[in-house]
Formats: sequence, structure tokens, C-alpha cells
Amino acid sequence: MNSDTSAPRSPLPKHRAFTSFSNGDFRIFFFVATAAMMADNIEHVISYWVMFQKFHSPALGAFAVVSHWVPYLFLGAFSGRLADRFDIRRLIQIGMLLFIGVSISWGIMFMTDSATAWKAMLLLVIHGLAGVLWMPASQVLIHRIVSVEQLPSAVRINATGRYLGFLVGPIVGDGLLQIFGSSYGIFINALIYVPMFVWLIKAPYGSRRVDARTPSQGVSGFADIWSTMKVVANSPVLSSMTVLIGASAFFVGNAYQAQMPGFAVDLGHADANFSYGVLLAADAAGGLAAGLILESRGLLPPKVRTAFVLAMIWCCALFGFARSNTYAVAITLLFVAGFVELSFNSMAQSLVQLNAPGEIRGRVIGVFSMSAMGLRTFSGLSVGLLGSIIGIHNSLSYSAAALFLLYVAIFVTWYRRNLT
Repeated sequence: MNSDTSAPRSPLPKHRAFTSFSNGDFRIFFFVATAAMMADNIEHVISYWVMFQKFHSPALGAFAVVSHWVPYLFLGAFSGRLADRFDIRRLIQIGMLLFIGVSISWGIMFMTDSATAWKAMLLLVIHGLAGVLWMPASQVLIHRIVSVEQLPSAVRINATGRYLGFLVGPIVGDGLLQIFGSSYGIFINALIYVPMFVWLIKAPYGSRRVDARTPSQGVSGFADIWSTMKVVANSPVLSSMTVLIGASAFFVGNAYQAQMPGFAVDLGHADANFSYGVLLAADAAGGLAAGLILESRGLLPPKVRTAFVLAMIWCCALFGFARSNTYAVAITLLFVAGFVELSFNSMAQSLVQLNAPGEIRGRVIGVFSMSAMGLRTFSGLSVGLLGSIIGIHNSLSYSAAALFLLYVAIFVTWYRRNLT
């Protein structure tokens, strides 16, 4: 990579706060997508807590992470190809139906006290399949809704909505758990996916728009995916951002979220109470703050160098959280981690969106999703499964430290190349 590729191909326009919100269709998409992401996190809060209380198994928590992300690893690029080929509205709707079915199934299992490890594993796998269907398609939909000038704003606001879902989801999930119990709480959660499904019935942008001039092609499987990977590898921006996000997913990802009940217990909060919900929401609160502050002030425009620096700060914050034994310090560090994570993740996504060739945008986003989310499979092993052997505090801190050293090596190599 070189200094000339740290910015998008065309210069970004002068910043206007929340410029993508001037687009009415994007506003609707933002609210229904944020609701769906909130429902996703509500389900995690309730299901992870019930699984932890019933099985007390870090290994099952690790499987929750692995099963959630394995579909992205094997199907992420293929899903992106489907987004290029078929009506993206229907792909997203299929994902919503799977999410609804999983929530209802959890509720029935909790109500009948029939929870078993294999049933939980099956639902976790289906949940992962739902995610891989709708996430790449939703990114392509964003690109079709907004103009090129609005795209960086739309990507960051959409990422902010994701973190808003992370923030509100644990709070709402904790409230549903307290008020209605696990069974009825997760039944209520199934309804939150419905607005996205309903809006997509007649929403615009389902047919190919930008790439209509491109001849229709069949889905050619691994050969097609491999050719897309070559395109990504030959672009300094696409390849650097794919490596950046892939490394974070491989070593850490969000595996520590599945282990949060264990961290809560170690910090002296063993019950499903407000304190547990705050611990879950701290990381998301940082991401939400980052989205609002950076978007309103026009700070941290997309650059490769900035993304790497922010990622290194993220590693340090997570290392500190893992070694902390004080509740207030843990919350603070999770907030910092969330702030910088949204910053470098949305930055990477923006750079990929802006530099992806139009005719294969879905496939490039699919490869990026495969790296960003599919490689989180292995963080489930490093943070989760290894945590059952050496403890979750050690596994997270060692993983964060290893990732930091890798980023330092990549950053130094990049810096030296720019001096020559």
C-alpha cells in the first residue's frame, strides 16, 4: 500500500453533518434496519443468559460465536454474488423470516423447559445463516439508495445504527428478561423484525440499477469468488482494509460479548440485573457516541493510516478491560473500545464501498464480509474455547496483545515503504 491510496479514488465533498439523512428512503431503511439489529442483540442477551444459567459452559459460549460467523466464512462471498444477481429485497426478507423463526423457537424451548445443548446449537447456526443472507445485501442496498456523495455518511450512520442496536438491545433485552421472563421476552423480540420485512415488500431499489449495463451472469461458485479475491488483492485500498478488518475478526471479533456473563460474574454482578445490562451496553454506547460525534463534526475522514491507528487503540482498550477487576474501569474501557471500533470499522467499510468496481460491488462487499465476519469464527476459538482452559480474562488479553503486535508490524512496514 502507498500514501496515494489512503483516500478514495475521487475527492470527497465538503462535509455536511448527517447528509445521508436528507434522503427519505435511507431514513426509512436506517430505522427499520436499526430495529432489526436491536432485535438481534435482544435475542443474544436473553438466549446467552439462559444458556449460561443452564449449562455454565464457556465452550457453548464459544460455539455461539463460531456458529454465528462460520456462515460468513463459507458463504459471505457467495451471498455477495447473490446480491449482484437477485433482488436484494427478497434476500433480506428471507433473513428476517429466519430471525423471526429462531426467536420463536427459543421462546418455545424456554417455555417448555426443553433446552438442550444440541437444540441451542441448531438455533445458533440458523441465526448465523440469517445474518449472512441479509448483511451483504443490505450494504448493496445502501449504495443503491444514496448518492456517491452521501455514501460515506450513509455507511457511518448505518454503522452507528448497528451500535445503537448494540446499545439499546442489551437494555431492552435486560428489561424484557426482568419484566416478562425469557420465554415471553423473546416472543416479543420476534415482532421487532417485522417492520423491515414489511417495508421491503414494496421498497424501491430491488432491481439492479447502477450496474444495469453489465450483462447478466450466472452464479459460478468458487471460480467467481476467486476472481473477486484477485480484484481485491490488486487494489491497495481494498486489500489493506480487508486485512485490517479480517485480522481484528480473527483474533478478537466480538467473542468477548458471548462471554460477558462470565465477566459480569467476575466483576461481582452474578445476577441478571441492571448492572449486567450496563456492562453489555458499554461497548455499544462508545460506538454510538463515535457515530454521533464523528458524523456531526466531520472528524476522521476515511484514510488507511487512521484506520490502523484506531485499530491499535482498540486492542489496548480490550487488553485493559480483560485485565481489569474494577467494574467502573471495565465499563470505561469498553466504552473506549466501542468508540474506536465503530470509527475504524465504518472507515474501512466506506473505503471498500467507494473503491469497489460497480459491476461486482456485491461480490467485493461479500468478500469483505467474509473477512470481517467470517474470520470471527476463529476468535470464538481463541477467546471462547481457549477461555475454558486458561480463563476468559487471559484468553481475551492474549488475543488483543497478539493483534496489537500484528498491527504494529503491518503499520511499520507500511510506513517504511512510504519513506522509500
